Amino acid sequence: MEKTVHSVCPLDCPDTCSMLVTVNEGKATGLRGNPDHTFTRGALCGKMNHYLELVYSGDRLQTPLRRTGPKGSGQFEPISWNNALNTIAAKFLEISRSTHGPQAILPYSYYGTMGKLQASSLDRRFFHALGASKLDRTICASAGSLGYEYTVGQGRFGADPLAVPGCKLIINWGSNTVQTNAHLWSLMVDARKANGAKIITIDPYRSETAEKSDQHIQTRPGTDAALALGLMHVIFAQNLQDQDYLDNYCIGAEALKSRALEEYSPARVSEITGVTENEIKQLARELATTHPSFIRLNYGLQRHFGGGMAVRTIACLPAITGAWRHPGGGALLSTSGTYDFNMNALTRPDLSPPGTRTINMNQLAEALAGASEGPPVMAMYVYNCNPAAVSPNQAKVIEGLKREDLFTVVHDLFMTDSAEYADIVLPATSQLEHMDLHGSYGHHEVMLNSQAIEPLHEARSNNSVFRSLAERMQLDPELFPQDETLIAKALEGGPHIRSISLESLQRLHFQRLDLPEVHLPYAEGNFLTPSGKCELVSERMANDGLEALPTYTPAAEDPQIQMELAKRFPIQLVSPPKGSFLNSTFGGSEWHRKRAGDPSVEISDEDALERRIENNDWVIVLNDRGQFLARAILNQRVKKGVACARGIHWNKHSPGGRSGVNSTTSSGLSDMGGGALFFDNLVELHKPTTDELLQFATRED
Repeated sequence: MEKTVHSVCPLDCPDTCSMLVTVNEGKATGLRGNPDHTFTRGALCGKMNHYLELVYSGDRLQTPLRRTGPKGSGQFEPISWNNALNTIAAKFLEISRSTHGPQAILPYSYYGTMGKLQASSLDRRFFHALGASKLDRTICASAGSLGYEYTVGQGRFGADPLAVPGCKLIINWGSNTVQTNAHLWSLMVDARKANGAKIITIDPYRSETAEKSDQHIQTRPGTDAALALGLMHVIFAQNLQDQDYLDNYCIGAEALKSRALEEYSPARVSEITGVTENEIKQLARELATTHPSFIRLNYGLQRHFGGGMAVRTIACLPAITGAWRHPGGGALLSTSGTYDFNMNALTRPDLSPPGTRTINMNQLAEALAGASEGPPVMAMYVYNCNPAAVSPNQAKVIEGLKREDLFTVVHDLFMTDSAEYADIVLPATSQLEHMDLHGSYGHHEVMLNSQAIEPLHEARSNNSVFRSLAERMQLDPELFPQDETLIAKALEGGPHIRSISLESLQRLHFQRLDLPEVHLPYAEGNFLTPSGKCELVSERMANDGLEALPTYTPAAEDPQIQMELAKRFPIQLVSPPKGSFLNSTFGGSEWHRKRAGDPSVEISDEDALERRIENNDWVIVLNDRGQFLARAILNQRVKKGVACARGIHWNKHSPGGRSGVNSTTSSGLSDMGGGALFFDNLVELHKPTTDELLQFATRED
């Protein structure tokens, strides 16, 4: 009775691994990477190697629940699906018909699953048809994506990751590739073995990738644009630019050259970034003279106020050096723009009434407090996300979730932090228990996730629930077809995808987009910008009220700028993912929590000595927004004035059970794209007294 089912890793990760699930008499007994997939190559990360522990966890939600006590008390009782769905439908209808109207209903989701069906299909149709508020899903990548697009155009194409083994210089810029893009890292190692490629990591934190690189350039948080402009200064000053590429395929080269030479000398850039002048000069020469050169950009460097401009500025470098001419050369932020799925057919934005408001998900705290334009938020439907843990300005978010007049539904696998404040909790399926369609933002394969096992307990998929709610609310049933129909619609897209069908995916399981064997998107220009060229100066940015030329935009809480604030909170805190988790995912799995250990904050020996903190001490990390408790780790991974708290630990599993790292982050927005400022965060930390520890452990936020 044993069989093998082809599956796809659902994580918000660029690798989007092809997986083989062994199923014996209806139970998944094995999970491994697919050796036949060109990118997965038979290997899974440590998190997914233990995915079956999550699927079969005894802590999974088994039945719908109704709250019976105060919000946050954890008091619930089991109810039937029929009861739960009727309650939700009745409440949504009540709110829609009230003076507040349907815009008082807010869907709140992100990419707990990256599948096109379970992340963004019938959910969008349902809320659009209902007339609910729209959610601007900007928490992860919007600033950098827009900055990159301003430079290279629509689609935001990048270097082909499968061509990386042919490169001779590789830069991981703001990317902990070993942890967050492991299969690309293996290709980088292949380049080192085959070509003697030099691997450099640029990061304020000495990550696993920095440790394994040939060189680590340790910048101050939020100063990447200044470093990029300093590299340009050296390249132009020493006449190392690819002038032919600039003349034929770019606009604004002379203006950018003037700015870099006049404003961003190595001496000034060194003061801003903390990188030595020699490091700046050496890197500039290597980047300009070594081909193919590959820059792996990632989203960490855009999580501050100037983040969009930082990515936009770095994205200019491959044009200045002519790196786009070479196989594997250029920059890679994401491959997602290469996928031309027919997303409008999936999500049906035309169903949303004209003028419907949009709420930025990073400002959930303000929305729940009634500070958004339009009616107050009277209902939330949370799925694929855990806002009580991942949203910035956490204390204010939780204060909003505690509102007794707010009707909240949470659909998840586990009783998350957010579910603790829900009125109705619904059990969700895992990736093995439903069908889905996947693209990727790290390779070029379209992939089909086949259902491997029947839903456990009473779990239902997102699409199943929205079909049931639509029926109860008498929405047009033709808008809510079966999953196979939705996949066929999604594949009626653009030229990269039109040769792929549901039938071919059922037979082959994955197929490469219709691209050349080595994708060279900009070797001869062909940028999808308004000018058709790489826009080193951007008229579109000027029209959008932004600086047209690349520049350095400091972080909102840069201590060199906000000197008074820095007197009280002198430490720049960054909070990248911990290897055992992926944002909030896996926080419900005991195996992954044990592997992650206690919440921690890594600080320099100098900062620790000034505060009489020793390794493994509990410390309180705080600012005016909130505080959290963590173990101090002294491991030489950060410079003085910088700290790193890797996460995300759920609040309920953190000391005191009520707050995590996002209690200190702000709900301010980036310079473009409405992105989050998770790494734009000044704090102080100190060793708590016994009384403080007791108060911290017993308080309620």
